[in-house]
Amino acid sequence: MTTDLYCVMGHPVAHSRSPWIHARFAALTGQALAYEARLVPLGGFAPAVRGFAAQGGRGCNVTVPFKQQAAALADSRSERVAQAGAANTLVLQGGRIHADNTDGLGLVADIEQGAGVLLAGRDVLLVGAGGAAAGVLAPLLARAPRRIVVCNRTPLRAQELAVRHQGIASLSKTELLALDQQALEADFDIIINATSSSLSGGPPPIPPQVLRAGSLAYDMMYGPQAQGFLDWAAAHGALARDGLGMLVEQAAESFALWRGVRPPSAPVLAELRALLAP
Repeated sequence: MTTDLYCVMGHPVAHSRSPWIHARFAALTGQALAYEARLVPLGGFAPAVRGFAAQGGRGCNVTVPFKQQAAALADSRSERVAQAGAANTLVLQGGRIHADNTDGLGLVADIEQGAGVLLAGRDVLLVGAGGAAAGVLAPLLARAPRRIVVCNRTPLRAQELAVRHQGIASLSKTELLALDQQALEADFDIIINATSSSLSGGPPPIPPQVLRAGSLAYDMMYGPQAQGFLDWAAAHGALARDGLGMLVEQAAESFALWRGVRPPSAPVLAELRALLAP
């Protein structure tokens, strides 16, 4: 049986849990594949992808800081990539590169299935307007929340992101707004931190009144980096959740794109949480 080769590319990349996750997916689905982490020089993403394809690579995940480069490099792109301007999954076949973005699908799956909170009819605050926020906004809108407010330290970026997604918002009958962080007054059902604020170990730069008892406060980071946000949210009565489930769910979507088989994500997430427990 031929063993197909896949990888995750990033800088840095040694911390990535993707090789472990995809090894478990392969074992649970009986797929013959090898998956590794590849550290890519900051100026060498395109040669790295083409070199990997020449070695027989069938696909790769892409992490920071190469997601926008991955979208630009591809010969074809999914609608999700066209909306986000970024890709986290490349399919390598027949000398061509197809780009997709499974981040938003992973986030939605973890919110609705992992946390048990349906998005339809809800008020959602998306904090941030960079690549992480852009990658998840369209899938969030597709679940028809009542309202999504995008806020960012630089208001213009939030406005640009909202304008780019107004067509999808209209189709889902969702009110989509961009507000300055200082203009946030209402509370929300779901608050999603898509900023890098957790890298400094602190809460996001938003007022605590956006939270209420029972709100879902979700940080797309996971592990120790997310702890400051989780503690902040819990102190204000919210249900705090990190992005480990999103990591597993987006990986499952990538695996399905490559292999045509959707692996079971729940047991792999449970194993990973146990593995990372202090």
